[in-house]
Amino acid sequence: MNEDQFEGKWDRMKGKVREHWGRLTDDDVEEVQGRRQNLLAKIQEKYGDTKEAADEKLREFERRF
Repeated sequence: MNEDQFEGKWDRMKGKVREHWGRLTDDDVEEVQGRRQNLLAKIQEKYGDTKEAADEKLREFERRF
């Protein structure tokens, strides 16, 4: 999913993001503001993943969404 598609689907995805990544707070999710790179950074921060690992997890989530 590219950045524009991600941003366009963000409102529908927020709830699923909260369910899938339980360590992200509501404030974290709101700070993302529909930007894929912001979500990627939050996943890295909260889960201690490398950028590559976080990106792979996010890509898997996007495929299932």
